[in-house]
Amino acid sequence: MRECISIHVGQAGVQIGNACWELYCLEHGIQPDGRMSQAKGSKRDDSFTTFFSETGSGKYVPRAVFVDLEPTVVDEVRTGTYAKLFHPEQLITGKEDAANNYARGHYTVGKEIVDLTIDRIRKLADQCSGLQGFLIFHSFGGGTGSGFTSLLMERLSVEFGKKSKLEFCVYPAPEVSTAVVEPYNSILTTHTTLEHSDCAFMVDNEAIFDICRKKLDVERPTYVNLNRLISQIVSSITASLRFEGALNVDLTEFQTNLVPYPRIHFPLVSYAPVISAEKAFHEQLSVSEITNACFEPSNQMVKCDPRQGKYMACCMLYRGDVVPKDVTASIAAIKAKSSIKFVDWCPTGFKVGLNFQPPTVVPGGDTAAVPRAVCMLSNTTAIVEAWARLNHKFDLMFQKRAFVHWYVGEGMEEGEFSEAREDLAALERDYDEAGADSTDGQEDQNGEY
Repeated sequence: MRECISIHVGQAGVQIGNACWELYCLEHGIQPDGRMSQAKGSKRDDSFTTFFSETGSGKYVPRAVFVDLEPTVVDEVRTGTYAKLFHPEQLITGKEDAANNYARGHYTVGKEIVDLTIDRIRKLADQCSGLQGFLIFHSFGGGTGSGFTSLLMERLSVEFGKKSKLEFCVYPAPEVSTAVVEPYNSILTTHTTLEHSDCAFMVDNEAIFDICRKKLDVERPTYVNLNRLISQIVSSITASLRFEGALNVDLTEFQTNLVPYPRIHFPLVSYAPVISAEKAFHEQLSVSEITNACFEPSNQMVKCDPRQGKYMACCMLYRGDVVPKDVTASIAAIKAKSSIKFVDWCPTGFKVGLNFQPPTVVPGGDTAAVPRAVCMLSNTTAIVEAWARLNHKFDLMFQKRAFVHWYVGEGMEEGEFSEAREDLAALERDYDEAGADSTDGQEDQNGEY
């Protein structure tokens, strides 16, 4: 058995959670009240036990915890379509929110709720026969998403040291911003969780917003549109744990293949095909087409230009009607292109997963039903662009010590800002070193690590 526990923190985490569980239920034929629909029940496979546990009365309950420091967002789950799906104890809320302040989420308000949360997670973990790890959904910019998540990750490392922890994090968009202190929160949380997270998949609202507008023809995408797109990606990454396939990839395999050095664990995610029903009718969507699409910047979940960097590793997760022969051919074609560069110390780096279950479409969703899809996780040095952007914004504000008093007032020391910023400067250097050719006199690459 390979169970996963999902932890959804803060507004972003909870809303992405809503989209994900809606999709999992459709994929596994589980109704909003937690019962298995009869059509699916006839050929019962145990694939859903990765994410759902069965109760004594034959209901299926998600292995998930929703935490927020203020109740409004989780209350939508409590009163929503899927209210009966979740165990009431899995929905944890505080009284007052973190007010976009990392220090409130980590030190003052978060402290009061973290023991309760760990307790619930421990209960879920005790019900698992072979817990594989945790999927943690949160944003970098918010107070709960940044502060409380980093507090929780520290505690998880103590309680479940060996279990893998994968993050799905919403990274602040380059142009639009929901909170002015996003750069502070992001850099503080990255610094604190860098040691505790095994792999973090970053998603940038602006990149997804553009995908919805350009690829799906949604004029004014709402968070529901964005989150449904994210849920397809999460589903693709975890499909190998849940469905049969020719080449299954489990959580620990990702890390082995994608993370060359412990600190460089931020793969770039791209997904194809993202296409509306009107267009899908006129497209071929062959394996080679969707494979090529993954290397186009317009299909990425973070705004950065992969042509400026080098790839350290690539994980191609195919689902649906895909045969190995086509995959081999399309990867060979990609390697032949001169625009896609690999670092010279890792020349082969393609890992492939094949799954027979095609992507499921949410009724009333934007994406077309397609016979096959691919999700590419690539560790590229180009993502350093995203960190550099964030660090720059941090510097602009921190030079003037703008907004710092809010953090100091919650019991944080100013030194933590400088420490976190130094750590991220080191992360930028790690990327530069990883991308440098080994002939450049950098023989001793282990000096840093």
